[in-house]
Amino acid sequence: DVDETQLEGELPQDTALRLAKDKAIKIGATHADALIIGCDQVATLDNIQLGKPLNHDNATKQLRLMRGREVIFHSALCLYNARTKHMQATVVPYIVQFRNLTDAQIESYLLKEQPYHCAGSAKSEGLGIAIIEKMTGEDPNALIGLPLIALINMLNQEGVSVI
Repeated sequence: DVDETQLEGELPQDTALRLAKDKAIKIGATHADALIIGCDQVATLDNIQLGKPLNHDNATKQLRLMRGREVIFHSALCLYNARTKHMQATVVPYIVQFRNLTDAQIESYLLKEQPYHCAGSAKSEGLGIAIIEKMTGEDPNALIGLPLIALINMLNQEGVSVI
């Protein structure tokens, strides 16, 4: 387990990057010959970090704050070569414009999807797409927490060809 608490004065994208690195290093300690992928995602609204809600009440509060607004999801990726100790890391932002949802729509979504362990209380890969009005970014996979375009580039740097 890695403590996911934001450090005082830490920017949200730096929180995501630190956590992705910490997770990879921790796993690398017990997998000495592996390439380790560490990921983390932090959602921000007006530069304020939105954590994982963990329960229905917190998710309701988050979605009420986010309705009709733009949220940036900072998806951090770390590829750690445990054998050589070489680390590559990046943060890929993805911008989501949420629909102006009614309280009833928020409640219905949360009861059906239960995204309580997702940054920003939304899962775009499921029913969450219905609460999104617009998405903007370089890699749509970044929104679900694993920027695959960046990962393929990192794997290539480690001599691993995906195709």
